[in-house]
Amino acid sequence: MRFTTLTDYGVRAVLEIAASKEDWVSIEFISERQKMSDDYLRTALNALKRAGILESRRGREGGFRLARPADQIHLADLLRAIDGPLTSVRGQRPEGVEYLGAAEGLEKIWIALRSSERKILDSVSVADLVSGILPPFVQGLADDPTAWGEPNS
Repeated sequence: MRFTTLTDYGVRAVLEIAASKEDWVSIEFISERQKMSDDYLRTALNALKRAGILESRRGREGGFRLARPADQIHLADLLRAIDGPLTSVRGQRPEGVEYLGAAEGLEKIWIALRSSERKILDSVSVADLVSGILPPFVQGLADDPTAWGEPNS
């Protein structure tokens, strides 16, 4: 699974907004805290606003804030808002790609991969990440020493 720079910026920005004690969080604040390019950050934030995850307000006291509570926003919501479907094959949903002959089994692999991604990304909320307390099964996966190795990345 690959994450674009835009997705990385968007997720980190939402976490900064959720962790802030301020009502509205400026792009400049997020950019400085996370060492991000303002232009890329602005693009990510606007995608999240269009998806209804963030609200914005103009002006000196403006910025961005969550449109709903942090425990109701999951990582999958952020990824879908910025990059679209979690798993795609040549830009299509896995069940929409036809495989023939020896490659027929690939469809089931892509669907299983999407299922695994969903189980993790739909269960981890912004609030979980800000608090540092992950769902136990996700923490268990992260605690597995083999998850940190680089056999074939």
